[in-house]
Amino acid sequence: MKLIEACLYVSDIDKAEEFYTNLLGVKPFAKAKNRHVFYKLENCMFLIFNPEYTKIGGDVPPHGYYGHGHIAFAVSDGEIELWKEKIKSLGIEIEAEVLWPSGGKSVYIRDPFGNSVEFITPEAWGFNWKDCTDL
Repeated sequence: MKLIEACLYVSDIDKAEEFYTNLLGVKPFAKAKNRHVFYKLENCMFLIFNPEYTKIGGDVPPHGYYGHGHIAFAVSDGEIELWKEKIKSLGIEIEAEVLWPSGGKSVYIRDPFGNSVEFITPEAWGFNWKDCTDL
């Protein structure tokens, strides 16, 4: 089994779109004004919702969350330094860097809504890069 979607909740979709488009370097896959913005990454979807709109329901059951969430993006060991450089070039503060006992590495930042955003090498969980890129 593999994960196909992960999501965060924010209060301002336009602000989230600007932040994540600049950070990830990908254009949104889909957007609904004030409700959501979706990004198609290599083998999964990153969904960003405004809970004020998703708690209403419709075709999809109501859902939503208020508070700080967490998402982690898998990056290769060779890319982690490049991500640190990009984060700094965007004026985003690195909150923490962790070298895990397994040899994996993580870099943590916060989005404008307080969500924890992590860039992590798969070795932190004992995976190899192929485990995180194939569906």
